[in-house]
Parts: sequence; C-alpha cells; structure tokens
Amino acid sequence: MSATTRSRTPDRLCAEAVDLARAAAEEAAAPGVVGEHAGMVSEGDRVVTHFFECKEMGYRGWRWAVTVARASRAKFVTLDETVLLPGTDALLAPEWVPWSERLRPGDMGPGDLLPTDAEDLRLEPGYSGEDEPAPNAPISEEMAQLADAEDAEVTAGTPAVLPLVPSRGSIASVAEELGMRRARVLSRYGLHIAADRWEESYGAKTAMAQAAPATCVSCGFLNPIGGSLGQAFGVCANEISPADGCVVSLSYGCGGHSEAAVMPKPPRPAPPVIDETRVDPFPLRPSPDSGSVSVGPDESSTEFGHS
Repeated sequence: MSATTRSRTPDRLCAEAVDLARAAAEEAAAPGVVGEHAGMVSEGDRVVTHFFECKEMGYRGWRWAVTVARASRAKFVTLDETVLLPGTDALLAPEWVPWSERLRPGDMGPGDLLPTDAEDLRLEPGYSGEDEPAPNAPISEEMAQLADAEDAEVTAGTPAVLPLVPSRGSIASVAEELGMRRARVLSRYGLHIAADRWEESYGAKTAMAQAAPATCVSCGFLNPIGGSLGQAFGVCANEISPADGCVVSLSYGCGGHSEAAVMPKPPRPAPPVIDETRVDPFPLRPSPDSGSVSVGPDESSTEFGHS
C-alpha cells in the first residue's frame, strides 16, 4: 500500500490490541526476549504495527514488529504478521561478500579446495595440442617420416590427456620438458602481481634490506629460479635469514649475507702522529706583526677620541 493512501490516525481497536500483539511476539520469539512496548505506527486503514523491544543477545536495537488488522465493520482484531526488524541504532551484519573475495593469504587449511575461476586474469591457456596439423596434412606426413628416420616415438593425442609420461623423443615429451602440459599457465598480469607482492615483502624498500651489508644478488645462499622471474628473484636458502624458503628480490638483503664476514671494511683515517722529540714554543702574547690588527694606536681613531 502506498504512503499516500495510509491513514495517519491509527484505528482505535487495532491500537488497543497491545496484548494480542505481545502474545504473538512471545509465541514467535524465545521466552523472555520480548521487552516493553516501544510504540506503534499506522500502516493504513485499520492496519497497525506494534513494536516491542528485543532482549535477545546480539540483537541490540532490534524490535519485534507485530502487525494487526481489522476488517471493515468488524469488531474483532486479527493478527497479520510477526517479524523481527532492525531499528535506527541496530547492529547489522556487514554486507555480504562472495567467498572468493573474502579469502586472504593463510586462510586455506589442509583439505580445503579453492576452485579457480575460468576467467581468472592471472592465468592463460597453456599447450593443448589443438594447433597440430591434421593427420592427412602434408606436414604431418613429413613429420612422421622424420620421426621414423630419427627413430623417435610419435604418441597420438594431446599431451594433456596422456595417462603416462611419454618417452623421450616424442612431441609430448618435449612439451613435458618445457612444462607445457598444463591446461593453464600464468599470464603476464599474473606475473606482474606476483612480482609486486614479492617485492613488497622481500624487496629493496624493506627495513631489513636498507640495513643489509649487501644485496642477495651476491649472496651464496640465493637459489636461482627459472623463467622470466628469475631475472629479478630467487629463493633464499639461509636458515638464519628471515626470508628462508621465500622468494626474495635480487635487491633484497639481510645480515645473514654469505660474505658479510669477509666484506672490506670502510677506510679509516690514519691516527695522528705526535713528535715528542721537539718542543714547539707558544708565546703568551701575540707578536705585534702576527695579526691584521695593529697593537699601537691608530692615527684615524685618535682624531675622534677613540682609544
């Protein structure tokens, strides 16, 4: 019912049906959680909603709303509905967020599964074998002849569906060695966000790297990694380092550097040399010709009476 058709004056019989509304609220709620009557509001012609305080734990500011109504020319009030509604200062649950956006690093435990979205921007399709020529194509016959000449094994089907690791010399074996049998691989976007995350945790701008004697690029505990990320990152293998077992930037560093004990120390100035075989005279009063100010009276100042 729209607000324009609602009656501002509540129906008298509906407004007096407080006991009926309380009984309905106590029937719907747990015992002892329905509080005092907190007012009423007219919902329309012969329709009134009574509010009662809610004493349920965790529902501060909520109210039991019981709507009663009366038919036209009827003398009895009937129950319409009973609901629990939040008030103006009610505690509300935060806005629902999908589980994929609620997850944070470290939330996954043993046995948990995290399905990856098919349109995940961090991944892109890997080698599937769909670009291989048809069996009756000339290039396929040429490859077969070459395989026979080289005594290689040609395995039918795409590498991703093979039940066993193929023998060395086949096309699928080459894909296996290059890591191309995965359905999806990291995209350029996935590489960039991973590099930014590792750089923030173990990069040149961290406090540990700022106080380190040298960077990881010259440390013997750095284990190189392959791929394009190997140009900027590696894995730390120093159990004393705070980054042990973590991917670190080559510009990162810590006090556990392998060459920290043999690094050249900064140059120090030579100690002063004191000659104790001779005596240097130091006059108590300066010589008249040792400074720029004359000891005798100045003729220009004498004319004006200055001393």
